[in-house]
Amino acid sequence: MHVIEHPVEGLRSALRSTRKDLIETYEKYSKEEKSLLEGCLIPGNSLFSPITFHSHSDWIPSHPETPQDFQSFYSNPYRRTPNKGHTTIYIQTIGSFGEGVGITEQYVEWLREYCQAFFYGLVVEFLPAVTVASTSCTFRVNSNSYNLQLHAGELLGFLKKRKPKDAFCIVGITMIDLYPRDSWNFVFGQASLTEGVGVFSFARYDDDFYKRSYAGRLKKAMKPKPGDYSVFQGYCTPPITSKLLLRSCKTLTHEIGHIFGVQHCQWLQCVMQGSNHLEESDRRPMDVCPICLRKLQSAIGFKIADRYKALLCWIDTGEGVSALHSGKPTESFQDFRQWLCKCLSIL
Repeated sequence: MHVIEHPVEGLRSALRSTRKDLIETYEKYSKEEKSLLEGCLIPGNSLFSPITFHSHSDWIPSHPETPQDFQSFYSNPYRRTPNKGHTTIYIQTIGSFGEGVGITEQYVEWLREYCQAFFYGLVVEFLPAVTVASTSCTFRVNSNSYNLQLHAGELLGFLKKRKPKDAFCIVGITMIDLYPRDSWNFVFGQASLTEGVGVFSFARYDDDFYKRSYAGRLKKAMKPKPGDYSVFQGYCTPPITSKLLLRSCKTLTHEIGHIFGVQHCQWLQCVMQGSNHLEESDRRPMDVCPICLRKLQSAIGFKIADRYKALLCWIDTGEGVSALHSGKPTESFQDFRQWLCKCLSIL
């Protein structure tokens, strides 16, 4: 395991910036807010830890990128900022999402509520569900997993055409695996900052996805004809569990964060870190680090404490945690709940 530790001055500069106007803006934070944000500067603090990578297959060693500090984010002329008349995040479901309409509607409503708490101050709405056939996108059978896959780039084009006029962005979600081009095995998701669209799949967040017994795996050798969408009828989707809900919330907010112009984080452990595989994705925390938090706060304008309270409220409204019919399954969110309470105790 390799630990990436930045010097204290480097983190301070990344958070505060070197521009006079941005430093002055930072000084408008309350004493308590500064205490939380600057907690990342104290080595060994309990809230924000250094990034670690465990192998060369992890994101940072395999995708070298220039770290994006707050000043770089703020100065980017192409970043997207919600404005009057464009404050709604639209989410489009593609294909089946569960065994039965009721389960699907409940699951996507939990995702909508979480997203609205995460991007506190914006409205999040779902568009009517669409079938795979209605997207007219290309699909294939993956030669490794032997699962059906949808072409992510073509789905982005479909979503762009459906983007409402009052949208800040539109994102598509699906339980079917994705691929960006023929040479790639798969991709968790893909987004376009300039177009304000994104699409991502939760298929690989089922613990059984890589097993031969996976219910969604095609049982017999077949080569579907282009345009024959009948292969998606009755497509098996993973059961809705607390772990799947947590992973889905994490991916949803990560990808929408990119649409705001937030790049992969390389400062501290953060939900905006890149990931090449599920184990690495699971290592990411649920929330943003202080540097990325300032990026979102500058774009949306929320009070930090109000946002944390909204996320805490979302977790605490899960009444029964053992089954879907008794309430939201939030047992996998309890570590995140404790973290939120620590942050609020400072604020």
